[in-house]
Amino acid sequence: MGVRPISPESLVDELVQRIVELPRDVPARVIVDGAPAARPEVYADALAEPLRVLGRPVIRVSAWDFLRPASLRLEYGRTDPDAFYDDWLDVKAISREVFNGSGQVLPRLWDSVADRAFRVPYQEVRPGGVVVLDGTLLLGRGLAAELSVHLWMSSAALERHTAGEERWRLPAYERYEREVGPVRAADVAVKVDDLRHPALLE
Repeated sequence: MGVRPISPESLVDELVQRIVELPRDVPARVIVDGAPAARPEVYADALAEPLRVLGRPVIRVSAWDFLRPASLRLEYGRTDPDAFYDDWLDVKAISREVFNGSGQVLPRLWDSVADRAFRVPYQEVRPGGVVVLDGTLLLGRGLAAELSVHLWMSSAALERHTAGEERWRLPAYERYEREVGPVRAADVAVKVDDLRHPALLE
């Protein structure tokens, strides 16, 4: 596997180009996946404005707004890595409400802090539009996407950059590497051991 250093700005440009080349007859669904330390939301946000300038309106969605209720998510406690891997994300809700292909997208479902529904209206995404979903542990779950991006960190970098209160999640990312192999599963894989100096894995 080759490694091609690239600036964050050029990476965004390349991803935007990949997206605008997707068919315009249906809304494009894009996943930006990575551990929180890799900041997938930063790249997902960065895609929005250049896509809009090119006539591809964007709806931004965060998987963190599609967690399951606390009674299900925390059944085995707040720091169980297997529960984090298997039980936190409401994959069915994302498929049903975000990646449904109907042109109607619910941008937020569940407020995990207040543990209640957001009660926000659906947004319309027309053909040519783009739905960009960021989050963690998203690949290998059957989510239908026209483009998937994985921000990969080596185990040493991930451990180094993960905040102390989140280190209990590290075994979940080790399991993700073993069971899914996100670098292979993604359409685009980017090494981000140093967030300032990404590199495309080709």
